[in-house]
Amino acid sequence: MATSDSSDHRKQLHVAMFPWLAFGHIIPFLELSKFIAQKGHKVSFLSTTRNIQRLPTLPSHLSPLINLVKLTLPRVQELPQNAEATMDVHTDDIQHLKKAYDGLQPEVTRFLEEESPDWIIYDFAPYWLPSVAAGLGISRAFFSIVNAWFFAFMGPLPDDLINNSDHKTTAEGFLTPPKWVPFPTKLCYRKHEVDWMVGGFSVNASGVSDVYRSGMVLKGSDCMFIRHCYEFEPKWLTLLEKLHHLPVVPVGLMPPETATNIGDGKDDTWVMVKKWLDGQQIGRVVYVAFGSEVMVSESDLAELALGLELSGLPFFWALRKPVGSTVELPDGFLERTRHRGVVWTSWVPQLQILSHESVGGFLTHCGWGSIVEGLMFGHPLIMLPFLVDQGPNARVLADKQVGIEVPRNEEDGSFTRESVARSVRSVVVDDEGKIYKANAMELSHIFGDTKLEKEYINHFIDYLEKKVACGRYDQP
Repeated sequence: MATSDSSDHRKQLHVAMFPWLAFGHIIPFLELSKFIAQKGHKVSFLSTTRNIQRLPTLPSHLSPLINLVKLTLPRVQELPQNAEATMDVHTDDIQHLKKAYDGLQPEVTRFLEEESPDWIIYDFAPYWLPSVAAGLGISRAFFSIVNAWFFAFMGPLPDDLINNSDHKTTAEGFLTPPKWVPFPTKLCYRKHEVDWMVGGFSVNASGVSDVYRSGMVLKGSDCMFIRHCYEFEPKWLTLLEKLHHLPVVPVGLMPPETATNIGDGKDDTWVMVKKWLDGQQIGRVVYVAFGSEVMVSESDLAELALGLELSGLPFFWALRKPVGSTVELPDGFLERTRHRGVVWTSWVPQLQILSHESVGGFLTHCGWGSIVEGLMFGHPLIMLPFLVDQGPNARVLADKQVGIEVPRNEEDGSFTRESVARSVRSVVVDDEGKIYKANAMELSHIFGDTKLEKEYINHFIDYLEKKVACGRYDQP
């Protein structure tokens, strides 16, 4: 592959994108692909056939530049038929989905050999991909769809990780801020959250651990692109570079565009939702959404529902049940709250809802994408994290006083309807909520700043253009 110098680095690039099989990852990768295409570069977006069929329609002016490459996911016995994303399987079966994902290696390798893109940008999961791309002289980058403190919390790579042995780690290590963080922070996990973290260091059904995947991806990359910015908690970006001896390039917070025309036949849904929101008092509605993959237990769902009822506030609940979930709302709940609450069980236009003036607070699971969407509109957060990066996200944002965490039992993570009701009311209607609203509104000037976002994207594209085919960076 020909290298570029300063005189020709403006040539059209070919960038391949390969996200993990979760729509919380696939959509940010697709958004980044659009940014690349907007600058006139060619993108090959690799995912499985069914996932590509489920993607939102590409803008007509960008579709000629974005090639959607359909891969055939190998059959794994433990997975249901047609299961090609995390939303199609139970949480316990995601390890089998990783095994199937690893089976894409021959097809992805063949694509890279035949198409010889300038860059391959991938997710945390394909630990085998950096070495394949390096052997073909392709520039390679890890794109983190989560923020900088999550990977900084994980720290430097343990020596035994590289050998893929079960890295012995204990829950206690996650309950306090890590010793390698050189500045004051409240970043840590709670007792009820650490099982997932400890499990991440253990070899699963795919034959490797999740931490091994991330470690090998970081070790083999030329740089790391990340959904973060220097205007919000910049210290973590600097720390990441030091921990992994890798250039860390923020692409901004990627606030989504709020299109007035939703399209894809979903406008009718928004008409119905808007009619209900228009009838509510300004700043009083609690918007509730936990994405489509958080598994909420029967007891937690009941306490959450009864807490919303107890709060006395109007609410709009986007309740998407994950595959395999059989939990039901408490008897009589819908009937008792039908005059002031809506439970919507199919797709909702989240951005349009959050932009409506009647919404006064966002009850969220604290996924990074949801946080960005809530704060871009200046909404204070009522935080109920469940897994992965959600707990640390809640700690950082509670420390910034843009909302509060719903109190939970430290040992088992249970919470009560009373704590839900109190949390909701304190953020939305009580006097103490004024500080959360003011701070959230202050952050909206960063999270919703489209001009700032364009600057980050321009810098990111410039980096792609200048660093292509330069070979590996010198690693200290």
